Amino acid sequence: MNLTFTRRAFATRFASVLSALGVTAAVLPNRALAQSAAAQDGEIRKLNSDGKPGGEKDVIMPVIVHRGLIYVAGQGAHDTRDSKEWTIESHTSMVMDKIKKHVEIGGGTMASILQLNVFLVKIEHWDGMHKVFSTYFPHGGPARTTVAVAALPGDSLVEINCIAAVTAK
Repeated sequence: MNLTFTRRAFATRFASVLSALGVTAAVLPNRALAQSAAAQDGEIRKLNSDGKPGGEKDVIMPVIVHRGLIYVAGQGAHDTRDSKEWTIESHTSMVMDKIKKHVEIGGGTMASILQLNVFLVKIEHWDGMHKVFSTYFPHGGPARTTVAVAALPGDSLVEINCIAAVTAK
């Protein structure tokens, strides 16, 4: 008999005992149980911008949830207005709103964002981007890297991707 136990083995056995006693449903909400089981099984959920599972023809999924983390693909402004009207402030607001939406689709909040990567077409846009960015994190922001790049898809002035933690709701 193998007496070596891991935390996962213990939790699984303990949950089995609680389940047999009918206690689990009273102690933990069903959603938390499902998320916990999915996280333990290493399930990878790939979601589109509507929060629905992606299809086999989807090449890039904007939201991936795996083992309690939410990965949000790079989000750009893709502004349809005349480029003379574009500002780094408006593009940053558009992108941060998309980031917020996608993190929430994955089961997180802005406060659960752990790390962001910001790509600017001009490093001179840093001040304008940072001014808007800071309004989304009034209680302190996540770790962040900001770099300038030659160009971005859709002629966006900024693109941001992130990693966030799934939070219990």
